[in-house]
Amino acid sequence: MCLLWVEIFISNCGVGMVVAAVVVIGFVADRVFGDPVYAFHPVRLMGFFISKGDNLLKHSKQNRAAAFFLGMLLSVFLVAACFALPFMLLFFLYRLHIVLGIVVEAVLCYQIFAAKALKDESMKVYYALNNNNIEEARKWLSWIVGRDTQNLNEEEISKAAVETIAENLSDGVIAPMIFLLIGGAPLGFAYKAVNTLDSMIGYKNEKYAYFGKFAARMDDVVNFVPSRLSALLMILTTPFCGLNTGQAWKIFLRDRYKHNSPNSAQTESVCAGALEVSLSGDHYYGGILVQKPVIGDALRPVVKEDIKLTNRLMYASSWLCLLLGAAVRILVYAL
Repeated sequence: MCLLWVEIFISNCGVGMVVAAVVVIGFVADRVFGDPVYAFHPVRLMGFFISKGDNLLKHSKQNRAAAFFLGMLLSVFLVAACFALPFMLLFFLYRLHIVLGIVVEAVLCYQIFAAKALKDESMKVYYALNNNNIEEARKWLSWIVGRDTQNLNEEEISKAAVETIAENLSDGVIAPMIFLLIGGAPLGFAYKAVNTLDSMIGYKNEKYAYFGKFAARMDDVVNFVPSRLSALLMILTTPFCGLNTGQAWKIFLRDRYKHNSPNSAQTESVCAGALEVSLSGDHYYGGILVQKPVIGDALRPVVKEDIKLTNRLMYASSWLCLLLGAAVRILVYAL
């Protein structure tokens, strides 16, 4: 009887309410439980497929055009598959029973978010620093950043942790939320495929310069709007986090393009301004110095407490995005 009332309520609410509901449930589940770890996690399966597709490089025979074409083929196929498979599954389940469809789609949405994982992994760095264990802090940091960590001091470790939270706020939390609100789990999984492709083959090194070029450009395109919305949401929530709103806006306008990617510095510039610190700059990767522009003004040094503040900013902007996005999704369908 209870299930019948749930079905009647959902049927009367319409598609907009259903989509908003599954995204809210998914985000709350991530906030409570964190990203589930198991062998058949969708993102892990994406990574497995991409690693197997990496073998296509052998067939390019050092031909740039062939490498680009094969990389594009891999990218298009994976993104299409990641949209089509959950779409067909949910189409069948919703026809079978609307409540069953909602439950499964909420579970799928839950596995796309990375907010709690981002917070938990960065807080491991914070707790190690708080215990004056710099070696352990370097170890935990090496799990979430690509730069060399073995010689970093406490300020540099804190800065690196803050940067990775700020950079991943968009593509790990807010961007997938936006795509989920637009097109449910199928579009969310398609976005996650784009993001995973970029993280695995979207490099400008000798191996992936052409094979991963399409994936990198696709990632730039799909994240163009979400990265800027993420930055604006961060600015809007700075007063609630006790951070400097004026400085966040100033540095955003000035430094948001100080990166090779058109999107990566959008959120990082807001974070730097809000915290009144400078981020980015030169770092070592595999023993090689990579020069990067400095983002923000160093009105004070970066300290370990900034890791907690950045996580607070990440969650505040994510909740605001969820509330506004769900409201817009319901209103658009209602109209």
